[in-house]
Amino acid sequence: MTLALHGIAVSRGIAVSRALVWDTAMRDIPRNRIDKKSVRFEKKRFELAVKRVMEELTDIRAQIGTDSPAEFDALLNLHSLILQDPILSEVPKDLIASKLINAEWALVEQMDVLLAQFAAIEDDYFRERNADVRQVVERVLKALRGHATSLPLPPEGENEDPWLIVAHDISPADMVQLKGRRVGAFVTELGGATSHTAIVARSLGIPAVVGVPRALEFVHNGDLVVVDGKVGAVFLDPAQAVIDEYQRKQAILALSRQRLKRLITTEAKTQCGRRVHLMANIELPNDVERVVESNADGVGLFRSEFLFMNRKDWPSEDEQFEAYRKVIKAMKGRPVTVRTLDLGADKTLQLEGGSSAPPTSSSTALGLRSIRFSLAEPAVFLTQIRAVLRAAKYGPVKILLPMLTNIRETKQALAYIDLAREQLAERRIQAVQTVPIGGMIEVPAAALCVPQFLKYLDYVSIGTNDLIQYTLAVDRVDNQVAHLYDPLHPAVLRLVYEVIQSAEKAGAEVSVCGEMAGDIRLTRLLLGMGLTQYSMHPSQLLDVKELLLKTDFEETQKLVKRIARGFEIDKIDALMRLLHEE
Repeated sequence: MTLALHGIAVSRGIAVSRALVWDTAMRDIPRNRIDKKSVRFEKKRFELAVKRVMEELTDIRAQIGTDSPAEFDALLNLHSLILQDPILSEVPKDLIASKLINAEWALVEQMDVLLAQFAAIEDDYFRERNADVRQVVERVLKALRGHATSLPLPPEGENEDPWLIVAHDISPADMVQLKGRRVGAFVTELGGATSHTAIVARSLGIPAVVGVPRALEFVHNGDLVVVDGKVGAVFLDPAQAVIDEYQRKQAILALSRQRLKRLITTEAKTQCGRRVHLMANIELPNDVERVVESNADGVGLFRSEFLFMNRKDWPSEDEQFEAYRKVIKAMKGRPVTVRTLDLGADKTLQLEGGSSAPPTSSSTALGLRSIRFSLAEPAVFLTQIRAVLRAAKYGPVKILLPMLTNIRETKQALAYIDLAREQLAERRIQAVQTVPIGGMIEVPAAALCVPQFLKYLDYVSIGTNDLIQYTLAVDRVDNQVAHLYDPLHPAVLRLVYEVIQSAEKAGAEVSVCGEMAGDIRLTRLLLGMGLTQYSMHPSQLLDVKELLLKTDFEETQKLVKRIARGFEIDKIDALMRLLHEE
């Protein structure tokens, strides 16, 4: 009998493969009391385990090839930094001595401390780094217990059937070890849309479903499993009819992907000739290669905070300048939108010389994050703006201010940008003096005040991920409430529609750069609202382009406007069916 499990679809595609289960070392962790005579031995055992894992991470990083996704190196670097954090590498030894407990117990206690700090981060990407903490601790636990820290790998070779990896979670180090192996899909119990498993799966084009509760309880090595990365479904012990149906879909999808490649040089236009601009989101400078390959109309969102990650000091002005310049030059005249530092309310950052970032508030969702953080740390903000203005002479650049909520902070940010220009002029450094400045619309307060914002800004970009969370009070990475995260909620649609209409009336550019932009279920809905600029992961561009080429802009707009003022739930369902009738 077929059993269906459901999770979060993070990378589209279909797989019909045998399962390779990666179990976790987090189960049955020994918690033993020790005597004073054993303290020295226990500390030494812990030190050797940490050393072994650090050496392994170094070896794995050396295996990364130039053709590997850029995310690998950054994520492995993060694991090394986590392992070096005194909270994990030093404090457990103190606990061994003071509490007379074994190394495993001490390590897990400190893991909980570090997890609490990561959980306090509001930004999705940074909050999901708690998974990285767990993965680092798991490797050390395995080393402590004398287990192999590496996991069983699928066989190599083009003739081998692809295997489906089922795990509690998958670390970047494990991902690197999978290079050259035949992997059909990923299924994990943990994770969200911005977890590293999701990021790497999308970059590799491998189907993935994360956040599948109790997957390890139901799946065994060698089981035949069907994964639908489009709807987030995992089918265990599938009936022959299910296998046949998904193998048919798999073949169709393979042909479709080959066909889509023919659209790379085709302009994105609707049937009636309306030009739609399809931009790409990137995290790191090397990501621009994928953007160029997909022939995107530009970089609609450069998440600059990734340049600030995995380090204990702020990146210098020159370092940032080189990163921005690399992307701008690679785009060869196509626009690049740099979002300024969008950190969540993080723990205090220890910088060189013992200095630290401003203390953050305890209420992270409503605390010091995004533009508030930048305004509280003007030296960091000014350094970033100067770097962007210097790089802007190599091609068209826009600056995007994250999570604006009121005009006062907008004026303050603009004043700092003016100051950065003056500082460059005083230093006689060549830089572009005027670049378009825009704001992220991510909270209802901003969505309701777009006309006022556009008196000071050149454009707006809708960050739908945060807008949905703040509107619905739903944490989308919390499995207990993730089902309430609904981009089709009437309140969300009304806000998105009002933002687009307000920008249109003001004659200003508006784009969507959240997950909604790359979701082909919502492409026509957004188009009907008047949106003509989307920014998404490069892997989603061709799917969206294909749908737009088959869409009549005017007819779609008529359908959406028919119910736009009400956005009643039953009418939304009916509209979505009409929008996707061919």
